[in-house]
Amino acid sequence: MAAMDSSILRYEILAPEANIYCSSWHCSCRVCIDNESMEDCTVVKVDSVNKQGLLLEVVQVLTDLNLTISKGYISSDAGWFMDVFHVKDEHGKKLRDQNVINYIQQAIGTTRESTPSPPNARAYTNNIFEADHSSEHTAIEMSGTDRPGLFSEISAALADLQCNIVEVHAWSHNARLACVAYISDPSSHTPIEDPHRLASIEDHLTTVLRTNTVRSAGEPSQINNREVKTGGFLGGEGTVSNVERRLHQLMLSVRDFDGPRSSSSTGTGLNNNKGGSKMVVSIENCDQKEYSIVNIECKDRRRLMFDTVCTLTDMQYVIFHASVSSDHDGRAFQEYFIRHNDGYAPNTESEKERVIKCLEAAIERRVSEGVLLKLRAENRLGLLSDITRVLRENGLAVVRADVATEGEKVVNAFYVRDISGNEVDMGFIKSMKEMGLTDLEVIKNDTSTTTSTTRTITNISPDERHRFSFGDLLKSQIERFSHNFVAIN
Repeated sequence: MAAMDSSILRYEILAPEANIYCSSWHCSCRVCIDNESMEDCTVVKVDSVNKQGLLLEVVQVLTDLNLTISKGYISSDAGWFMDVFHVKDEHGKKLRDQNVINYIQQAIGTTRESTPSPPNARAYTNNIFEADHSSEHTAIEMSGTDRPGLFSEISAALADLQCNIVEVHAWSHNARLACVAYISDPSSHTPIEDPHRLASIEDHLTTVLRTNTVRSAGEPSQINNREVKTGGFLGGEGTVSNVERRLHQLMLSVRDFDGPRSSSSTGTGLNNNKGGSKMVVSIENCDQKEYSIVNIECKDRRRLMFDTVCTLTDMQYVIFHASVSSDHDGRAFQEYFIRHNDGYAPNTESEKERVIKCLEAAIERRVSEGVLLKLRAENRLGLLSDITRVLRENGLAVVRADVATEGEKVVNAFYVRDISGNEVDMGFIKSMKEMGLTDLEVIKNDTSTTTSTTRTITNISPDERHRFSFGDLLKSQIERFSHNFVAIN
């Protein structure tokens, strides 16, 4: 047995040759990582005293390591929390790196504490390294109505304000934009802390967001949450999942779920497009246990569970039971048994409809059609402004962006689409090369795949619920896996 301050953490290695590792934190949380039970994945089991938001915290730990959750069973009734996750690394393999295994055990046991991730256990998104900039740089949050070229205008405004962009992440969805950026003073490479300068940055960016804002058909007359905030990052540490959770929250605040439907989600629930994939989101009432049961079926992808759990949590719903899985055809199935924080299940049609629309939006935000552009270049003030200006001049809009610095280099990843809805003209690559940006990669997505959406709101009794449900297996699965936990005294 290895120990790190035995009063806080104890590890128990059960049969080292079987690759089963368990840890206990404060005798209230056990984490077991099992590489033996399943042939093609690692099983992560968590047995803990329950607390508000614990499921999201556990999913965040796994997400920050870029692990794929292929299956999961969750139960958190009666003050106790039991989770079982089947996970794979970014290469689709079992977890073999002992640093990663140790980190999972430590991080899940201390999710309320500020435990920095070790170098070998940090996360990557779009091959961009994500560092913790929460104390080294100034954070800016922006949200509001999107328009073609807005991200380019924001980049140009920051350059004009003499702000060095260290890292930036932006999502565009349903005519809304959310952006989190880390900036520094270009001369000192330190945070910008002068309150007058910060106020000037906020005012300038607010003006950019509000300029020439045209209300779309069906859009609310005013978006009250259009805003710019500088200073402390509201989402906590600048880890991947915290930044992405903040982007979800910003999108929710500007009601992107009420915006015009994106091309990736049009339809009536019929899979009427060749090669198309249908997204089905439904909510049912289960009177026996006073839960609402949310069912999701859609194309599987990385970070899907994080997006849905994050959204339900931020909407103030408690997940008591859940099951997630995927099939060999790349379809994901998720089922959540929820109640509101006040203890009641969603009981009005409008509330249920809002849950469905918000989950649809959460699933769609990360799915970007168009062309993925990745490039590396020597970092300099105004580089992002120049790159996005070239894209805008070529009739391209940035629908998603991840930008980060690595030493003297800056790594950029953009999803771009043609402003007019046409196929992207690859002629913009020549303009990029004329800027001296030769280290670039262009990946053209298959835009023939579209997603149609089905929404269902039903009221059922336990006797009427005859369809197959992963939730029906939840209790037996949890009990079966829980027997594999070994008590640590």
